[in-house]
This record gives sequence, C-alpha cells and structure tokens, in this order.
Amino acid sequence: MYAIKVELKLNNREKTLMNKHLGFSRFCYNYALSIYNQLNHKEYPGGSSKKIDLIRKIFNNLTKKNPDFDWANQMSSRVYQNAFRNLKTAFTKFWKGEAKRPIYKKKKHPGSFTVDSSNGVILQLNRKQVKLPTLGTFRTFEAIPKCVAQTYTVSKKANRYYVAFHLNAELVPPIQHEVLEPVGLDINLTLGKYCVLSDGTQITYPKPLKTAITKLRKFQYHNRNKQFGNRKKGIKTSANALRYFQKLARMHQQVAARRLDFLQKLTTDLACKYKHIKLETLNIKGMLANHKLAFHIADASFYKFKTLLEHKAKTHGGIVESVDMWYPSSKLCSKCLNKKDKLGLTERTYDCNACSLSICRDLNSAINLAQAPLEQTKTRVGSIRRNACGQVVADNLGLKQEVNTKVNTKMINFG
Repeated sequence: MYAIKVELKLNNREKTLMNKHLGFSRFCYNYALSIYNQLNHKEYPGGSSKKIDLIRKIFNNLTKKNPDFDWANQMSSRVYQNAFRNLKTAFTKFWKGEAKRPIYKKKKHPGSFTVDSSNGVILQLNRKQVKLPTLGTFRTFEAIPKCVAQTYTVSKKANRYYVAFHLNAELVPPIQHEVLEPVGLDINLTLGKYCVLSDGTQITYPKPLKTAITKLRKFQYHNRNKQFGNRKKGIKTSANALRYFQKLARMHQQVAARRLDFLQKLTTDLACKYKHIKLETLNIKGMLANHKLAFHIADASFYKFKTLLEHKAKTHGGIVESVDMWYPSSKLCSKCLNKKDKLGLTERTYDCNACSLSICRDLNSAINLAQAPLEQTKTRVGSIRRNACGQVVADNLGLKQEVNTKVNTKMINFG
C-alpha cells in the first residue's frame, strides 16, 4: 500500500469551496471536542468512541436542523462524518499513550478535511484531474496514474491545495543493487557535508534554511510594524498583515519543499544502490541542547531521513540497521580497532596512536559502522526473500546469503 499526493490547480470559485469545507471540518471537530469536554463522565459512562457517536447524532438531528446552522446543510456530509471519526482516532491514540490529549483546531492553521465515497471506489482515468466524492472533478498540476481509491484528503499549505489518497497496491520496483556488502553511513554536517559512506562517498547538503534565513530575517524586519492583531485587546489584523503572513508562509513552504526534495532523492538513490546500510543511532534531543549546533541539526531533519530510508529500503528489498548509540564508532581505529579515550569535535582527522593510521574522522566512523558486530545492532528494518528451494537470495543476481541459526528470532524478524 502506498499513497499519492498531488497539488490541485483551482480557480477562485473552487478555492472558496475548499476553504468552506476546511472551515466546516474544523468547526465539526471543535464542536464535538467542546461537548465532550463539558460532559460529566461519571454520569455518562462509556468509552470516548461511544460518546462521540452520540455527539454526532446530536449534531445531525438537532444542530443541523437549527436555522442558525443552515449553512452546514450546504456542505458535504462526508466531511463532518470524517471529522468525528478523526476525533475518535485522536482519543484512541491518547488513551493508548501514543499522542497527547486532543486540543481545539485553530483558524490560522488551515488543516485538512477528508471525503470518502459511500458507493465504493472511484476510478481515476490517468489524466490531470481528480474526481473527489460529493465535491466534483478538479484539475491537478500532475497526471494521476490510472487507479482506484475511496478516501481522499484535501489539505492547504501556504495558499496551495493538495489532495492525497492511498492505493491498495504494492509498489514493486526491480530489486537489483550495485553494492551488496554492508556499508556504514555516518551523518555529519561539517564542511558542507550531510553524510559520509564507508566506500568514500560524500553527500553535500544544500542547507535550505541556511540559504534563506537572511532573506527571511530582512523580510520580517521590514514588516515588523504592521498591525498583527490582538484578540484579547480587540485589535483586528490589518489587510497588509494578512498579505504578509501569506507571503511568509510561501517562503517557508519553499524552504520545506527544497529540504524534502533533497531527502527524497538522497534516500531513493541510497536504497537503489546499496543492499545493506548501517546507520548510527543519534540522540537528537540531546544534540539540540547544544545551542551552537541546534540550528543546523534541526535544519537537517535526521529523523525524516532515517524514516524515508527505512521505508524505501523495505520497498527495494534492502536492509537498514541502526547501530547502538553507545558503540564508539568515532573513537575506534578502523584498521587495528584501537580505541581512543578522548576525541574532541574539533579533531576532524583521526590519528591512531597504535598503527599510525591517519584518516578522515567521518570516513573512519563510517567504516566502523560497516564493521559493527551483530550484537551492537539496535533495530533492523528490511526484508529477505527465499527461493522455492528454501535458499535465501540477496537479490535478482542470485547471490546467496548464509543465515546464522544462532541469531535470536527477534533479530531476524525483519518486519
């Protein structure tokens, strides 16, 4: 199963329609949350899902029939159904400890809304348009492949509208890798680098936020005296301030798009080329505590990079291993395995006292990650495939891998 997300090409009338449904979805979500928070849960026992279902019946049978809410009858009924469903999902995750307690949605955050077809899946005809249930057909900037889907989510970001939907299909590209042996990947942001691989490959980082920060600061400084509004004092936001917010959002959207484009292309290239990748486990929260490096670390999106790489490695039949955080990959000599007691951040060259090896610190760390023993592996994501004869095959080239029967069954469960 994978998803498709494309940008909608809307005119003013269609943008107005989308904005109405975005506001309607936010209103229904906040309506249900408000009533839920006012309930006396001792007087009304039951789970959150049962109570939200009762709130939905109140909205459908009483609120929508109120003359003050006639506008709600002009909106798609699938929008408020999915808004209540999203609130139930939010409470379910909260009770499981997977997320925080749901809060009210704000008007300044456009958010999204979901529509689905009650009559089954909808066929998309490989054109630059998409058919949304209960809303109509809308143009897109990109052609959508011929497919079927039932649920569609429309979102707005920086005055741009996107539609996303998932397909009940598996994306199976050809599984052939140029490099089959394990390679280590050391993430480092010094000297314009993003990461270094054990085979000597260095990936440069475009630094999207760093290149745009000067322009952003000047733009914000020149607009510092605009009337931004204050609801507590009853001051409304001026029209010029609203236009400023829209332009500022577009600038940030461009930065985010450049960053995501870099990460998508990089992870795709790595997943296609390398069969087995070993990463270091980073303490991102601890790294962000360093105020001198926090800006660059946050801009690099290490967690997003790891998530994309693991997902694409599974798709391309590869394996991604996360080496334990306390494995001394930087302090070990990749040649004689001699360990240094101290190694400062300013030392960019690793000089071994035992074998006189002098090597780039990042390359030395990447080689050590590639050579890391199995007991240092914290997590392993990927898949292996078996032939009919029962032999484990690395890829379409027919190269065999030996399976160590002594490995814990938890370690060989690749997901």
